Formats: sequence, structure tokens, C-alpha cells
Amino acid sequence: MTPETDTQDLPGWARLARSGDLEDRIGRLRELASPCRLCPRDCRVPRLQGALGHCRTGPGAPVASATAHFGEEPEISGTRGSGTVFFTGCSLRCLYCQNHQISQGTDMARKDPSSPGGLARIYRSLQDRGVHNLNWVTPSHVVPWALEGLLEAASLGVDLPLVYNTSGYDALATLQVLEGVVDVYLADLRYGDDEAATICSGAPDYVPASRAAIREMARQVGTENSLGPDGLLRRGLVIRLLVLPNDLASIRDSLAFLKAELGTGVRIALMAQYFPAHRAAEEPLLSRPVSAGEYWRAVEWADRMGFHNVLVQEFEAQRFYRPDFQRPQEPFEDSRHFAMPVSREDAER
Repeated sequence: MTPETDTQDLPGWARLARSGDLEDRIGRLRELASPCRLCPRDCRVPRLQGALGHCRTGPGAPVASATAHFGEEPEISGTRGSGTVFFTGCSLRCLYCQNHQISQGTDMARKDPSSPGGLARIYRSLQDRGVHNLNWVTPSHVVPWALEGLLEAASLGVDLPLVYNTSGYDALATLQVLEGVVDVYLADLRYGDDEAATICSGAPDYVPASRAAIREMARQVGTENSLGPDGLLRRGLVIRLLVLPNDLASIRDSLAFLKAELGTGVRIALMAQYFPAHRAAEEPLLSRPVSAGEYWRAVEWADRMGFHNVLVQEFEAQRFYRPDFQRPQEPFEDSRHFAMPVSREDAER
């Protein structure tokens, strides 16, 4: 068997690890970390020297939880779950963050980071559980160190596809280094209006930053998603649109952008799971759940615009997506009770 044949079925990052190129990518990302330009905040603090960025995270990749997750899109969770690694800290400040215990909580955000070897063992333990992929949740601010763990994991026999599960608030320079490393981009497109992004997430440049990031992700992996014979996503792009109360997400504007830039065949997930978590009560427009009418209106907009590759959640999903990271081994009370996204036809039966 030739080396080419031996590696052709490996995910991109694993091939790069064998060729030695992954180590080069890590070096380039570390350069972006000090002064820090890993995300659009561009706060330029010397994180390699221990300074905390806007993300409240210094050097390293602290892990809050690592578990098999069954609540992602069906082609990602499959039957054995997605190997989710929840990193602490975040470059956004969403008032309604359902992961606020680990993204904005002072104690969790300052958790000691795992060593590359420790991360590698976490990745290996997930593979040993039989998960379908490795799913980095909120990795944008810790990606150099998360990737160091992946390089170590290659020597442990880890060969899972890599899902980059992001808020969409990503710097182009970081994403460009990740070309060929990431197999699946699972990206939020949270707002179509920067005023709402400022109020809700403290990110006045979210719209241009996230749209530029989405374009780059699509350039790297395309919009024609590649599924394996088991129906699982091997390479591609899924864009999540979370419906917020009072149309704060400006879903129509985001859909119009996607149609113009990526076409109506791009895979999108319209998410009904918003509930007023964390500090949402401080903003009256965020202080109630999404109504059924608001959610199905967003579905209708997507339908009228011609999108034909849409995941539609059961409206009851907002009762289930409520993690508690005080239980790090299983932050979701009963992961198998998740209302999985389904086609609109199935949802209406």
C-alpha cells in the first residue's frame, strides 16, 4: 500500500499531521495569538505571555466538558453522537448565552488549560466512545492550542473528521490558516443588523465580520456537502440561523445575503431553541421565548426565497437545549431527548 493510498481516507488535518504541515499551521496561529488577532476583536494582547484577551482567556485551551452529543444536526450527530469539546471563554458577550457558565463565568473561563497531551487524550477518549467526529465548540480564541492537541492526537491514532463549531465571529487570517485542516464548518450567522449585534452580543462589527467568515468557509469547503454512505457529513458547511424574539436576528437579511453569495442550495439550520438565559432579562426585547409564529415565519421566508436544503427544528426544541456545565460529564440532562432538526415536510406531518 502506497503512502497516498494509506492516507486518502484520512481527514484533512490527519494528512497534514503526517506530512508535517500541521506543525507549520500551529506556528502561524501562535503568531496570530501574540499580539492576539485570532478573532475580529483584534485586541492585540500578548496571550503567549499570559495576558487575558477580550475572551478572558490566556495561553492554552481550557476544556469545560467533552462528551458525545446527540443534539447537533442529524448528519453530524448520527447515531453515536458528535464528540463535542466545549472550550471555555468566548469573544462574544451574548446576553442570552445558553453556555454562559463556561463562556462568561469568571471561574470557568479561567480554568487551567489542558496540555497538548491532555487534549490528545481527551480527543482519543471521545474516539474510543465511538463518536462520529471531533466537534470543537467555540474554538476561535483557542485554536492554536486546540490544534497542538490534535497534532499529539495523531500519534494516538485519532482519525476523526474535524467539525469547527463557531459563532461565526471569526477572523479571516485565522480561517485562512485552517484551510485543509477543518473538514466541516458549523457556523452561526446570528445577526443581519449590527445594532442588534451590539445590543445583544457586544459586537458592533458582527455582520461584516461573520459574512466575510462565511464566504471564506464556503471558499474552502464549498456548499455541495459531501456525505458518506452512512449519511454523515464528511466535508462541507452548515449555517445556523437562530430565530430571536422580535426579529432581532434579522433572519430575512441573513437569508438574502446567503442567497446572493452562496445560492439557495447551501445547508442551513433554522433554530427554534432560543430561551431567555443568562442576562436576557436585562434587554426587554430578549426577555421572552420565541413564539411559534415567529419561528414558522422564518421558515416561510426561507421557503419563499427558494432555499431547498433547510433543517427545520421541532418548535419544542427550546425545552431541551439547556445545558448545565456543573455536570461536565454530561451537561445536557438527557441528551437523547433532543428534538432533532428535521425536514419541513416531516415537521408538518
